[in-house]
Order: sequence, then structure tokens, then C-alpha cells
Amino acid sequence: MSLRGWPRDRDDTPVTSYFAAQAQLPEGLTANVRLAIDEGRFTGIASEAQPHRDDRLLPGIVLPGFANTHSHAFHRALRGRTHDSRTHDSRTRETGGTFWTWRDAMYLLASRLTPDNYHRLATAVFAEMVLAGVTSVGEFHYVHHQPDGTPYPDPNAMGAALISAARAAGLRITLLDTCYLSGGLTNGRNLLLTPAQQRFGDGDAAGWARRVAALHDGPGVRIGAAIHSVRAVPADQLATIVAAAAGRPLHVHLSEQPAENEQCLAAYGVTPTMLLDRCGALTPLTTAVHGTHLTSADIALLARSGSAVSFCPTTERDLADGIGPAGALADAGVPLTLGTDQNAVIDLFEEARAVELHERLSTGRRGRFSPADLAVMLTAHSTLGWPDAGRIEVGARADLVEVDQCSVRTAGADPGQLVFAASAADIRTVVIDGEQVVTKGRHRLGDIGAMLAGAITEVTE
Repeated sequence: MSLRGWPRDRDDTPVTSYFAAQAQLPEGLTANVRLAIDEGRFTGIASEAQPHRDDRLLPGIVLPGFANTHSHAFHRALRGRTHDSRTHDSRTRETGGTFWTWRDAMYLLASRLTPDNYHRLATAVFAEMVLAGVTSVGEFHYVHHQPDGTPYPDPNAMGAALISAARAAGLRITLLDTCYLSGGLTNGRNLLLTPAQQRFGDGDAAGWARRVAALHDGPGVRIGAAIHSVRAVPADQLATIVAAAAGRPLHVHLSEQPAENEQCLAAYGVTPTMLLDRCGALTPLTTAVHGTHLTSADIALLARSGSAVSFCPTTERDLADGIGPAGALADAGVPLTLGTDQNAVIDLFEEARAVELHERLSTGRRGRFSPADLAVMLTAHSTLGWPDAGRIEVGARADLVEVDQCSVRTAGADPGQLVFAASAADIRTVVIDGEQVVTKGRHRLGDIGAMLAGAITEVTE
């Protein structure tokens, strides 16, 4: 029985076909599904009792590819190195780490990056994401220049390294080139960039826009834009960024810490969300990252503008940011997406269920977000400029993630509740734009753990 039609084989381009024991189609989980893929897209979906001779077999549960809407690839090198934070924080006069002490370690790491070693690190990090089922990544990129702020001969050498790394790892990338101009916002004024921040800056928003104009979309590549935060971009520069980003994804760190709200109120008399709205930065192409400390008025503005919010729960709890208002945002109609941010954990299953589990902690009630709700968050590729990805249907990009339903984590689980049982380690097959990148849990590049170890050693020791 045909669900979507079946393409005729062509002599010049044979169709690749998969047979899934169970596949998550738009209408629900369906057994015994044949999937035809041609030129990177699904061209046929049919229900049949048995596989055909040439079908590639997928015995697990097959899901659409995942979207990682917020990543800083180089932060992966801090995993397991910054979590024991028993240090004195001069900003709070307390013993114990905060977001701000973690940031100092991140700046030191950033100072060691070059186009070459960043390419090696990012290739390994992106490959780890593919092993976790990620088929599109939004890379929030602000390490632009040499450590002293001098541009490389190619001013976009660092961005080019990230694009090349994504291609090597086999996933799509939306390079969210980030404007970062100020060292902070204190006592109502923007601070100069510190020595550690010099390589992030472009002088002003016009300089940033000129550099970004040399970057172009390509196969598997979208060029987006980002405002680092209202702390790092003066208000009088925001309109220039918005104009340069017209028609492209625009992302922004928003209200991650209470101090950000306090500083913005002191400087401008409004919350960060209100400031962005005033400058035209909130549109249906905008994704606010974190949104941990939003007011009810902020949530209403995000809803009215059509903007989305990217939650990164494993980072938000690791950095002691707090628990964001996921339920209130969803109630207002704000789309929610997921990111791995600092990549202390690369597991979109974990990020997805954490949204629901954190909501349970903050409200004392279970079940605000159903498995179907979490699946929508997992596959929000449109916020990265890939509206034709994230679903298994004819014409969509041919992304597949096969999950083992008989692992020690998933055995006995209701397939419809897989998101609450599975981990990235249960992913066996990943197909991206029709190319099989992961087979039997192994990336085509080989031993990704060894690649990570070598690349991290290079930038940390």
C-alpha cells in the first residue's frame, strides 16, 4: 500500500531504499515503511509487509534528523575541566564558581584557537553531534580574528574553518556569524573589549556587516547572523545588524543571567527583550537563546513577534543559570527549540526531556510537554534556515536517525515515549541529505573519541 507514492527506478541514478521496522511519519509511528531517497530527498514512502532485496534494513525506530539550534563548538574542549569550580569569585565575593568564573576559562581556551586547530577540533565535535543524531547545527560563531584583534589575511578564516569542519563531519551548518563589540554593560555604559575579547570584535556593526557580506550560502551551508547579547552590542548598533541580517536567521543570547537584565534596565530603562523589540530585532526569523529570566511582558513580546526560543538545559544547569519558563513560553505560543550550547553534553534526547523534567521541578506537576511536543523541539530545523528538513515525507531532505529499541536503556520502552528512555549512545544509523554518515553506531570518519582527544589536547596543553 502506497503512503506517498513510489518513484520509478532510473537507469542513470538508482534510487536508494531503506526498510524501517518502525518510522515516525507526520501521521504517527508506522510499522514496515519503505523509504526511497534520490538526490538527497525522500521520493517515496510506502507501507509493505517485507523488505525488497536491495533495501537497507533499519530494525530500530526511525526518527527525523535532529536540529541543534545553539552550539559553540570550541567549548567542547572544556568538558570535564571546568565543573569543579571551588574558586573565589571576586564579582560575588563568594567561594564557588559562577557563569562569570566559567567564562574566564572559556576566554583562555579561545585565545589558543587558530584556523587549523579549530578546524580539527570542530570536525571532531560536529562528528560527535552526528553520532547523536544531529543533522543540522546552528554554530554561534564569534572567534573571528587573531588573538590581538588583527584580522587574518582572509577575515573569515575562522568561519571558513567551521564550514569546512561541518562538511567533513557530514552535517549541515548554519553559521550564525556573531556581532560582538563591547566588553560588557556596567553602570549604564558599554565597556571596551578586554584583551581576551579583542579577537571577537569588528570595531562596529558596519564593520561586522562588511565582513559577513563575503560569506555565502552553499550546499549544506546557510549564513545567518547573531547578536551576542545586549551586554556585548551597544543599542545604537542593533539596527545595523538587523538590516544586514534581513531574510536570514538571527539569533541572540537573551536574559541568560539576572545581571544582564539588571544592567540593561540601568542603561536603557527596559529589559533586554524590550530593547531588541524596540530595535526591530524580534521577527519570525529570530531565535532567542536561553530566555531563562524573562518577564511576562517579555514573553508576550516574543509571542507577538513570532520569535522562537532555544533552550539549552544541560548548559543552563551546569552554569547555574536557572530554569527557564518553558511552560509559560509554550502557553503563549512561542516555538521552543533545543541546543547543546557549551557542549558539556551532546545528547539531544537529554536536552529534550530536560525541558519537561525541569518544568516538573519548577511547577511540581508532570506532563506539561508530551513526547510529541518534545519531538517538535528536536526537529526545529526551520529556525536554522532549513524549512525542508525535520520530517519524513516526500520532498523533504532525506535525514534519518535510527534508534536501537533493544539497548539496556530502551529495552521494554513504549516506542512513543522513546525520548524519555533513549540516549545518544542508542543511535545506530544516521542519514543526512541521503548520505549514510553513521553505520552501526560508527561515524564514517572512524574513531571520533580519538579525534576529540587529540584535538582537545592540542588546544589545552
